[in-house]
Amino acid sequence: MPGVAIIGTQWGDEGKGKATDLLGNRIDYVVKFNGGNNAGHTVVIGDEKYALHLLPSGILSPGVTPVIGNGVVVDLNVLFEELEHLEARGIDVSKLRISGNAHIIPEYNRALDQVTERFLGKRRIGTTGRGIGPTYSDKMSRVGIRMQDLFDEGILRQKIEGALVQKNELLVKAYNRRAFTVDEIADSLLPFADRVRDMVGDTALELHQALEAGKNVVFEAGQATMLDIDHGTYPYVTSSSATAGGVATGSGISTRQIDRLVGIQKAYITRVGSGPFPTELDDEVGEKLRQRGGEFGTTTGRPRRTGWFDSVIARYASRINGFTDIVMTKLDVLSTFETIPVCVAYDVEGQRFDEMPMSQTDFHHAKPIYEEFPGWEEDISGIQNFEDLPKNAQDYVLAIEELSGARISAIGTGPARDHIIERHNLLGD
Repeated sequence: MPGVAIIGTQWGDEGKGKATDLLGNRIDYVVKFNGGNNAGHTVVIGDEKYALHLLPSGILSPGVTPVIGNGVVVDLNVLFEELEHLEARGIDVSKLRISGNAHIIPEYNRALDQVTERFLGKRRIGTTGRGIGPTYSDKMSRVGIRMQDLFDEGILRQKIEGALVQKNELLVKAYNRRAFTVDEIADSLLPFADRVRDMVGDTALELHQALEAGKNVVFEAGQATMLDIDHGTYPYVTSSSATAGGVATGSGISTRQIDRLVGIQKAYITRVGSGPFPTELDDEVGEKLRQRGGEFGTTTGRPRRTGWFDSVIARYASRINGFTDIVMTKLDVLSTFETIPVCVAYDVEGQRFDEMPMSQTDFHHAKPIYEEFPGWEEDISGIQNFEDLPKNAQDYVLAIEELSGARISAIGTGPARDHIIERHNLLGD
């Protein structure tokens, strides 16, 4: 079963990096197929903690070829900062491959992202201000700059000039900011040409050949289902396809080459940025979850909003993505809670919704209908066998499994690499 997609089921930060790392010694390629450096993965190996923002987490596994697919937008400064940081810690980064069709984040898009968000005021989306959205907009408007353009200075300058016609009008006339020059942007990008030359290639072909040869390839999503541009809580979403449908378009492989679809979900739920959040706990219980779970953004450091598990969202994600398996992370965070409520449906002005409401208005007004489960006092950190969990913790997992619509194949019981219970083989039984 060579093609495995790893998808977040909630609003991101579910622990997708831990799931990829779990498969590390059994896979050959790990592919990031969407997003940019606006999200991060945290992986703990022994006493070492690694925070990745742009690179796929598979870069930490010896022998694995990490790939940045065509669906990713790349900040070249961030790319080399991460590579240099990992090299300094003894990680081999020489196998990194980058699609020649991946788009580059130029400086003017970072400026536009930040100033636009400020001008939105209370209507702001909650972006990270890293130029992700404007770069995806350029891609769709056909004025974007791709990795391959670094190798043809004439083409690069033509593309920059075409983009700046509109960008400078916005910056100067709408936002009272300074204009950028073609030379300024070209001079900031061209020095990277030689540095990335050996990394850039036709990764779609390479991945196709690897899959046809029976290699194990993991496709690792940035962000998550509820932040997907089409299927998330629009407009409070990211600018790319973070669901299973994005795997093929963001990497260039065929949908028939995806054999397993693995959803990653926390034992509770979190969200960063603005937007509706039915089970949000804006109280001391929510703060307890935040502190116990270390719920602060890997990329931004922002405190995450916290809430009880939402099975309506879980079922929605399972349906949209077609999960074959689920990995539940951070079960250990729920230890010491006397009771653990789980949202099983919504109440929208007196009407019960067992599935996701169609309209954003209804979702915004959704009130959770809870079913309560007994908690457990025991510390379960590091447990590796399901039978060793307290009975109430086992019952909670089995209930979430039934509510989520797919089998729970692995359970995270702590931050370390080996703090996980494997109930089923994610590469196929």
